[in-house]
Parts: sequence; structure tokens; C-alpha cells
Amino acid sequence: MNRALARWLIRVVIGAVSLNVGLPCAAQAVSTLDKIKERGYIIAGSKEDCAPFGFRDKTGDIVGFDVDICRYIANKLGVELKVVPVTSAIRVTAVQNETIDISAATITHTKSRDKVIDFSITYFLDGQKFLVKKGSGIRSYRDLAGKRICTVRATTSERRAKELQPQAKVISFNSYRECFVALKNGVVDAFTTDSTILLGFKASEPDPENYEIVGKFLSEEPYGLGLLQNDSKWRDFVNNCLIEMWNKGEWLKIYNKWFGPGQKYEYSLEELDFKMSTWPLR
Repeated sequence: MNRALARWLIRVVIGAVSLNVGLPCAAQAVSTLDKIKERGYIIAGSKEDCAPFGFRDKTGDIVGFDVDICRYIANKLGVELKVVPVTSAIRVTAVQNETIDISAATITHTKSRDKVIDFSITYFLDGQKFLVKKGSGIRSYRDLAGKRICTVRATTSERRAKELQPQAKVISFNSYRECFVALKNGVVDAFTTDSTILLGFKASEPDPENYEIVGKFLSEEPYGLGLLQNDSKWRDFVNNCLIEMWNKGEWLKIYNKWFGPGQKYEYSLEELDFKMSTWPLR
């Protein structure tokens, strides 16, 4: 055997060994879906101050639209649902470090977030507006030059408020509740985030008529469920649940429970103008 052929054979053997070593590592990766089945429950992260998506009821439990979406997924899997509170600042990192299995916390699906976690298909669509006190004279972001705007840290609303009205002072809080309290107490002139979140705070007040949601939509905010990156088995299961939920009318039932006619957080489905993008399940 000449030396050239010998060197070629050595390279082939080394390559084969490397491939064989890599295979068991890939096989050992366990999907979140399998972990949930073995554990017997899903750990979902949701807001606790963001009615009607996620908030604490009179018993102290976290309930809401996002929670019911996750409950449907848990029921399809035949497991329990455990809900833990997350804030805007930790709702992505909690998925990354696997503290939670799914983040259902009004997360807008953005390119930057998509680099660190995966997302389900869009299950809700909203847009940014402003909540102000009635009679403030504020009708849009143009009226906020020289005024104070509050929003929540680590949100798309925070970035957009600074971009749209650089002459305003943007004050960022850790929670929506803090932001709304600042508006109530006159610390700020406007509270900005997604319109349905603003609706939740307005409708929860004993005097909702003293507040107005103003301005045209400043953005599109497509909400996705946050999932561990590169776990296609779990992501596919979640997506198939959402599609089934939409096709069977279950999504609409959940929507009407929280936003439907006569409900505390009534919001016209026509105004929402949302249709889930689905594909055939078979």
C-alpha cells in the first residue's frame, strides 16, 4: 500500500469514527414534549397583571385568554397545566433556560427574539395605542412632544415610543400595573402598549369612562407562543393544537369568553381583523 492511499484510508476511518461519536449525542436530545408526557404536566409562563390575557382572579390563580390557550394544549396531551407568573423581561429567558415549557405572555414575534427561542404560529394579533385620561387633549403620539409616556421594559412598545416621539420622556417600568398606576396618579401623561392590554386596565377600573384609548394602530403585534429553540417535535405539536383549535371553533369560544359581546373586556372581532394562518392537518 502506498503512502498516499494509506493517508486517505486514515482520513476515512477518522471521519467515520467522528460521525459515530456524534450520533448518540443527537439521539440523547429529549424533546420538551416527551419531558411533559413523563412529568405529567405543562409548565406555562403567563402574565399576572395583564387582563384579560393573564391575571390573578379572586382565588389568586392566574387565569385569562393565554391561560385557556395553554389549557387546550394540555388537554390534548392529557396532562395537567401549571401556570407560573412571568414578566416581559423574563418571558423569553425563562424558555431559554427551560424554567417553563411554553411562554404564553403576549409575546410579539420579532426577528431578534426568534434568534434565541422558537415561536408558534401567530395566535393573536394586536397593535400599539395609547391610554390617556379623558379630556387630556391627547389624540396621537404627535400630541406627546414634551410630555411623559410610560411603558414596560423589554417590549416593542418601549422601543417604538422612543422612535415615534423623541421629544417625549419615556419612563419604563417592570410591570403594566406600575405603568397604569403612574397614569392614574398623574406621574405620566400616557400609557402605551398593545390596545387589548390597555383595554384590560381601562375595563378593570370602577370608572372606565374616565379613560380613553387613542390613536391609530402604530404597529402590528403578532403574538406567538414562546418555545425552546430547535425543538420541532414540541413546536409541531403546539402548532397542530392551535390549528385544530381554530378549525373547530375552539379559538373563537375562548375569544368570546374574554372579549365577546357583553363581556367586561369586549373587543370587536371585526376590529381585531385576525385570521389564523393554518394548513391541512392531514
